[in-house]
Amino acid sequence: MSCKNIAVIFAGGVGSRMKTFDGTPKQFLMIGNKTILEHTLLNFQNSDYVDGIVVVMLKDYIKKTQDICAKGGINKVLAIVEGGTTGQESIYHGLKAAKKYSDDDTVVLIHDGVRPIIDDDLIEKNVLSVRKYGSAISCAPSKETIVNITEDGMISNVVDRSKVWLARAPQSFFLKDILTAHEGFFEMGEKNMIDSCTMMKKAGYQLHVVETFAQNLKITTPEDYYVAKGLLAGNSGEYQHE
Repeated sequence: MSCKNIAVIFAGGVGSRMKTFDGTPKQFLMIGNKTILEHTLLNFQNSDYVDGIVVVMLKDYIKKTQDICAKGGINKVLAIVEGGTTGQESIYHGLKAAKKYSDDDTVVLIHDGVRPIIDDDLIEKNVLSVRKYGSAISCAPSKETIVNITEDGMISNVVDRSKVWLARAPQSFFLKDILTAHEGFFEMGEKNMIDSCTMMKKAGYQLHVVETFAQNLKITTPEDYYVAKGLLAGNSGEYQHE
């Protein structure tokens, strides 16, 4: 089986900053009658622009993820693989799994398992941007003043916020390109880059912005969870964005 467009969903975190909860990994917290992970996966399951999905998961939660997919009718999942010791390694494991279902023209959309508030329009724009420009970084315009600070807590510069955007996800590329970048950095001993955008820029690739909306948030803290819970309406997972 060869897929033209594959989503790699990175969901291997333990949620150490989600301190108000009982140790459950944040991707398995409930919003309505679905886990955060299921809300996220359904965006890609229901998109005509995604042919297959690879999930990167904590080893002890692979079976739970399989059960969620079976119960939720999420049948585009091609593989659920164990993550690595860093986010970069975990994404690489997912990309390697995706390669088994790819050809030289396959687009990969890399997305956080705890970033459930996206829509099909954003997925489509990511795919089309990669096909046209070779990359797609979902970004939201900054709505607040950005400053640089010194080590002693003084503001050294006020940045023109019209030129500052926030990199979010999906972050999308030709699969062959980002695999090449990963392998090159591993050879140099780089194993802990913050995200794919950072890696591909450092590797010398031109990165194209695809605008997303402010509500496309990554659920990292309890505050994020309650915001997402408010935005996701009922059991359907539908929401309104600006």
